[in-house]
Amino acid sequence: MRVLHSTVATPSNLRFCHSSNRPSLKTPFLLLPPQFPSLEKSTFRSHSLKSSTSFSSGSVTKASMAASSPSTEAETKPFSVLFVCLGNICRSPAAEGVFRDLVKKRGLDSKFKIDSAGTIDYHEGNQADPRMRAASKRRGIEITSLSRPIRLPDFRDFDLILAMDNQNRDDIIEAFNRWKFREPLPEDAHKKVKLMCSYCKKHDETEVPDPYYGGPQGFEKVLDLLEDACESLLDSILAENKHILDS
Repeated sequence: MRVLHSTVATPSNLRFCHSSNRPSLKTPFLLLPPQFPSLEKSTFRSHSLKSSTSFSSGSVTKASMAASSPSTEAETKPFSVLFVCLGNICRSPAAEGVFRDLVKKRGLDSKFKIDSAGTIDYHEGNQADPRMRAASKRRGIEITSLSRPIRLPDFRDFDLILAMDNQNRDDIIEAFNRWKFREPLPEDAHKKVKLMCSYCKKHDETEVPDPYYGGPQGFEKVLDLLEDACESLLDSILAENKHILDS
């Protein structure tokens, strides 16, 4: 299956990006094939191809938050959630779409900031895999995001970071451990990183499997897991942050 809009895809590179047998990124983002820019370089680009999507009122909200006390700020700013997988073209954009749809149905659009990212920048700027977009659309869920890599500011900007599998989580935490020496980051930011399936109630899986090389049933399975986890995730956030419903 070709990669959307990519001009440098090769079979070997695709195996690296999506194979379940890919090498463990003990030093995340540094073992990319040499023809791809490293995530470290992507992290500090002055212009990003994708900005986090927020339903807040932009600069007006920021201005009011700046003048508010810390407690008021915590109650007024949207609760922010970032979903992360390997390439940000299958699982994490689907999670973003499922969670966004759920939040919208509950009338909580303005209370949340929702985005997704990948642990590599191989697909940066690309739409989600067409098979995932089609499977989601059949369930009434639109995926419109463009792939982007996780960046250093994400550890400041997001309240929760949801990893699709154990390798994603390890890579995210290792990146945090490196980046915290470059710029000030909250010391406990690594505690924001959770496994997506830890919120599942109807399924026993511990990871959301990468469907890239599988058939249509793989994409349906991913959506089943994400719908289960997102429902529980939203309930958990609302239970622990009662001001979201009160404000």
